[in-house]
Amino acid sequence: MGVGRRFKKQGPPEPLSEEHFAKLKRKAGLPVDDIPTEAPNKKKRKTAKEPAQSNGAGAKKGAQKANGKSNGVKAAPAPKQNGKSTKSKNKKHVPETESDEDLSDGLGDGFSGSELDNDEFSDLDDDEVERLGDDFIGSDDSVYDSDAEDPKERRAMFSEDEDESDAEEKLTAANIVGLSRKLDEQIAQEEAEAQAELEEAALQTNIERPHVLDDEEEDDLALKTKALLAPDLQLLRNRITDTLRVLDDFANLAEEGRSRAEYTSQFLKDVCAYYGYSEYLAEKLMNLFTPREAFAFFEANETARPVVIRTNTLRTHRRDLAQALINRGVTLEPVGKWSKVGLQIFESNVPLGATPEYLAGHYILQAASSFLPVMALGPQEGERVLDMAAAPGGKTTHMAAMMKNTGCIFANDPSKARAKGLIGNVHRLGARNVVVCNYDAREFPRVIGGFDRVLLDAPCSGTGVIAKDPSVKTNKDEKDFMVLPHTQKQLLLAAIDSVNHASKTGGYLVYSTCSVTVEENEQVVQYALNKRPNVKLVSTDLPFGKEGFTSYMGKKFDPSLRLTRRYYPHTYNVDGFFVAKFQKIGPTPANLVKDKPAQAASAPRAEEEEVVDKTPIAADDDIPEGARGQDDFGGFDDDEDEKYMERAKRNAMRRRGLDPKALEKPKTNGEAKAETKVEKKKSESKTKSKRKSS
Repeated sequence: MGVGRRFKKQGPPEPLSEEHFAKLKRKAGLPVDDIPTEAPNKKKRKTAKEPAQSNGAGAKKGAQKANGKSNGVKAAPAPKQNGKSTKSKNKKHVPETESDEDLSDGLGDGFSGSELDNDEFSDLDDDEVERLGDDFIGSDDSVYDSDAEDPKERRAMFSEDEDESDAEEKLTAANIVGLSRKLDEQIAQEEAEAQAELEEAALQTNIERPHVLDDEEEDDLALKTKALLAPDLQLLRNRITDTLRVLDDFANLAEEGRSRAEYTSQFLKDVCAYYGYSEYLAEKLMNLFTPREAFAFFEANETARPVVIRTNTLRTHRRDLAQALINRGVTLEPVGKWSKVGLQIFESNVPLGATPEYLAGHYILQAASSFLPVMALGPQEGERVLDMAAAPGGKTTHMAAMMKNTGCIFANDPSKARAKGLIGNVHRLGARNVVVCNYDAREFPRVIGGFDRVLLDAPCSGTGVIAKDPSVKTNKDEKDFMVLPHTQKQLLLAAIDSVNHASKTGGYLVYSTCSVTVEENEQVVQYALNKRPNVKLVSTDLPFGKEGFTSYMGKKFDPSLRLTRRYYPHTYNVDGFFVAKFQKIGPTPANLVKDKPAQAASAPRAEEEEVVDKTPIAADDDIPEGARGQDDFGGFDDDEDEKYMERAKRNAMRRRGLDPKALEKPKTNGEAKAETKVEKKKSESKTKSKRKSS
């Protein structure tokens, strides 16, 4: 490794002398041979320029004198050497320089008297020693011998940045209170300085208020030119961020003379331009949240929700299904502790809609938020359940699995095309207790009723699933938010009337939508509570979700709407959803069965005016010949009927995609003969009828 820096500077230590070993033997009481006296070890100091020849006695005295004069203070008494003690000539006390005993490197107890007599400076006079004082370390005031100092006068040593006030005072019973108070004051002062530094940094950060709004109004030409140009997305993003920062701390960051409404309007315009929303829908969604949360909602709608599958417990278990999909290269994990059947898919090397497990009905692709209405409804085994809008069958088959294929589920959907997909999923997943029907759900109380539980996943605007269907951003207007709530109110009243309030295990109804607007959720629920006093809201028993609104834009709702649950994509990473659970506590009053009061008033009148003829219909043979042609019904006109029948055939052929002109093609001989026979029979029947009438 080579020689270290220490040995390069001072070299290796000198070998020990024979005299040193002889001294050790004398102390131990051992016999010592005659050893020639050696010259003392000349240990030079670094500051000494020229070593002087030692003469004998007087070196120690001269050194003490030099120290005393150069420092101007009294020298401390030197330690005893060989039973003799030396005293300083001067009365002033000064720290003594390092003695020769200290420079012995710990190899012995110091030099003997003979060695001191042979000191290299012994032949110098006192005056000469005083002149040499400036060249020695001992002449410097900054060098002290810690062993020679008085312990009472010892002072603490610090770095250049510290002073004597930083010395730690010795802790005693008398000063413990003062020291504690002093320490508390010091900590408080440090905290105040840190807080001031943070405030100054924040002030420096916010010293430039963001300039978001335009200073002057632009003319029409500039606005038209700006509209034709593509928006600068980076500029819009920065401006949205700055606007949010201003709205969060409006008092400190807003420009003078600007109102919050101006910043909100600018934020709305930037959101519409950046994310592609219509101004009407963006404003409606912004009213649901704070500006910061609204921005998070818009941002979450730009990313797709995780792919989730639901295990069909009628055919397999979730653990077995997960293992089978992992073996096929699918990366997955449970969707959450709140669901025992959901699996979240992160990556898949195979199409999830074509695996053998999918075709065997072991799972179905279903959004995580679609689990929530069925979990809230909680159907029990052996119950009669109605799903009023069942297609494509995810919720229906989930209920069948929870009921373990017992009881009966009526899965209704008004669309025949969507009902085909419903039937396919019901068969694939092995749900044997499902009856599929095709009715307008508003007719269901009259079609069949008395259900233990009813699930109504109402058609909605889809503002909670914008990530799946981005067209919602622009194709929804004010008319949609008037028509859809009206339909939802009718469906909800029909669902309430279909529930059996006397059910021993049920009497519950769940209303859900994939929308986040208040018009389709809280307002519809409030309407049902007003129209049907025999229902009340109960807890959904869902483990998570935000409470529904009890007031919105100046409107007050029933306090029980806190029991409803809202789900947002930016909060729970699921599709936007709304879930409300009702319990029917009594029969529906008779005067509230009809939804429209006009229909309810006109129905009794129609029953009074209607006259039913209960006379039995007689056969033609029993009717006299003179009265047969005089009945109110009259006879048939075959020629006129033939025209209507021909027109109906042509329309039917057009609907099937056939050419209606095929009816006019020339007919073969056999067809012509058959047609002549038919015409003859018709003419004969006409002549017979005329004769009878005459």
